[in-house]
Amino acid sequence: MLIYISTIIFAAAIALFFWSCYRRFRLLTLGRPEPKNRFNDIGKRIGGVLYYAFGQRCTVSHGYRFGWNHLVLFWSFMILLIANTEFLLEGLFPDSISFSLLPPGVYHPLAVLIEIASVLALLAVCIAVIRRLAFPPSYMEARSVDAFIILSLIALLMLAFFGLHASEIAQGTEKAANFMPVSNFVASAFFSDVPAGSLNGYIDAFWWLHAIVLLVFLNYLPYSKHMHILTGIPNVYLRSLTKVNTQPGEDFKKGNEFGVGRIDQFTWKNLTDSYSCTECGRCSDNCPATITGKMLNPRLVIHNMKINLLVNGPGIMKNKETVLPLIKGGIEGSVAEQVLWDCTTCGACMEVCPVFIEHVVEIVDMRRNLVEMKAKVPEELIALFENIEQRSNPWGIAPGDRTKWTADLDVKPFETGKTEYLFYVGCFGSFDARSKKVSQAISKILNASGISWGILGKEELCCGDSMRRLGNEFVFDRMTLENIRMFKEKGIKKVITQCPHCYNTFKNDYRQYGVELEVVHHTDLIYDMIKSGKLNLDVNDAKDFGNLVFHDSCYLGRYNGIYEAPRNVIASVTGRAPIEMERRKDRSFCCGAGGGRMWMEEDTGNLINVERVKEAMKKDPKTICVCCPYCMTMFEDGIKGIKADDKVQVLDLAEIVSRALK
Repeated sequence: MLIYISTIIFAAAIALFFWSCYRRFRLLTLGRPEPKNRFNDIGKRIGGVLYYAFGQRCTVSHGYRFGWNHLVLFWSFMILLIANTEFLLEGLFPDSISFSLLPPGVYHPLAVLIEIASVLALLAVCIAVIRRLAFPPSYMEARSVDAFIILSLIALLMLAFFGLHASEIAQGTEKAANFMPVSNFVASAFFSDVPAGSLNGYIDAFWWLHAIVLLVFLNYLPYSKHMHILTGIPNVYLRSLTKVNTQPGEDFKKGNEFGVGRIDQFTWKNLTDSYSCTECGRCSDNCPATITGKMLNPRLVIHNMKINLLVNGPGIMKNKETVLPLIKGGIEGSVAEQVLWDCTTCGACMEVCPVFIEHVVEIVDMRRNLVEMKAKVPEELIALFENIEQRSNPWGIAPGDRTKWTADLDVKPFETGKTEYLFYVGCFGSFDARSKKVSQAISKILNASGISWGILGKEELCCGDSMRRLGNEFVFDRMTLENIRMFKEKGIKKVITQCPHCYNTFKNDYRQYGVELEVVHHTDLIYDMIKSGKLNLDVNDAKDFGNLVFHDSCYLGRYNGIYEAPRNVIASVTGRAPIEMERRKDRSFCCGAGGGRMWMEEDTGNLINVERVKEAMKKDPKTICVCCPYCMTMFEDGIKGIKADDKVQVLDLAEIVSRALK
């Protein structure tokens, strides 16, 4: 009779689990088609799963103290997944399925492995509980009832496991008793004096405790924050195989809706992201907006996407109706407009996410809806949009002024069929007083190298980076098509940029339009010139830069992987490597100007650029080296803000090199 009862309970619980998973996962089909191919290069994707998911690469990297605890818990869970599957099957088929039926040479090592995994899982749970109580992360949800329920269920599973096997060892029915040291200890400590006739009762009690807790855990999982256990590994498999350094385009046809204003307007991969969030807080710990007290918290953006899907999904499936707005704020499951505008698109959140969630893409998609469908933008952006549309630069300056920086310099226009490289100066390099000096330094370096280069002058148009990141995709599309038309007419195939944002736009965004430009940032180009001997430098005559601290631009580093070239150039010019800040390379801290934030005021929290400047000042610098006009502006403003402009100079890499030219 007992076997029938257990069979019915097991079958019902497992059926309920699969029904719950079906209800949750069918909501993912509401998402739009995914523009990227998420199923190509199977070998590379499987390798990524092994490295990032099973190897827990992101979890244990970046100096996270408790990452190793998660690694232990993960692998213990994977081993115990096999053990618990056997437990369920043995309960249904006790005479035909059991590890104990395996040959001793197989069963005994397996028993040792499961015993060790159970001990490690219990220790990891204890550490996790202690961490949440004594050393909690920066967000209160780490102490949620949900988290403690999951940890308690795992602990109960382990205790039931040891109780069950200890009872069997005391009874003398466990064949691998000599290979279970912890269970053996429990048997001798608690069951040595128990009468033989009573041991069956203990065995049955612990067996049912283990079974009930396991089935409760299984059915609680789809409704808890630990649903990522089911979706995290698939999300790693479906990750972008290239850097997430661009946005999907839009189809500007009459009647289309643009951006994302409802949860079903995300792609199915975006929705899978929302289910896969582990709520580890790494994105928040590295987000410059979160760190400086802004409303944006990347973890909560993804959490609210998930809640919105769970609330609205069933209604959308029935009659396309929603009851919870996606963009409003103030309630769980809704994202405030200010949260979206706080993002600098620096990519720090995506860099550290262990399950490869694409936060920036999803935030910009929601910005697009505000801009293109609702015309709701911060007031500062209205003039910006008008200036770029009318005069193709952020300030609305006459195009004829684009060449004023060339006075008294040997700068030639780009000639079709004759000039090899176009030096795309960019809006900052053409109009901003400080960045003009960088343009002049680059032109001197290019002339010294002997390469063939020229500029577009007043014909040059804005690349459109800020438009795309601010969500004004329609204007970006028009600007891109116009630039492509001009480049084709003039036969431009090789482009030098001084701005990482222009570099990223030409290299990655324009590729969506079928354009394959050979784009090089001036840091890479200068390094190649030094290596090939095209630049004659006098290190001894170079000015004394004192303690030189280097800052990694987000769009040069995280977005495009250029880290070593500028450092090698500095070492070649000054004779020593630059001083590194604590947050550097892929963990660099944003200057605060990306994602269109250059054109908006910071009204809440601390200033991001001041936060970064203070970090640099800890190294007692005389010079701070940057490779981006946005960073240049933000650092100089930040230094003035802390009244240190009489102590520190901010120089672009090109300015440092030009001073060393013979």
